[in-house]
Amino acid sequence: MIINQNKTDRMKKGILLMAFVLATAVGTAQDRNKKMAFEVNGLCQMCKARIEKAALGVSGVKYANWDIPSHQLSLVVDERKTDAMKIKSAIAAVGHDTKELKATQESYDKVHPCCKYREGDSGEGADHGQH
Repeated sequence: MIINQNKTDRMKKGILLMAFVLATAVGTAQDRNKKMAFEVNGLCQMCKARIEKAALGVSGVKYANWDIPSHQLSLVVDERKTDAMKIKSAIAAVGHDTKELKATQESYDKVHPCCKYREGDSGEGADHGQH
């Protein structure tokens, strides 16, 4: 009877230890992922595709969704691999401005004419949602 009790105690301790290790591993994995959002200038579905592709091309970006009406880019990133400025740099490189980082004129000039979002450049009358 005492032998069975010792085995039971060891088994309980082993299960608790495994549960602790698993909980620690899950907690650490979750700490690697951070949600962030910031505004990116753009107008249409083509802009959305370009912005999201640029963001997802940055190592460590796991999710990117740019909302056309609000201009908010929502991200999930691994902070060990990237940061907001690396993502903003990639987005600026494809012609889109953020508050902290503006695209070069050369990059901006490469976006489709209907995607010109800077004041005075907008493709007025273009159907921005259908690209």
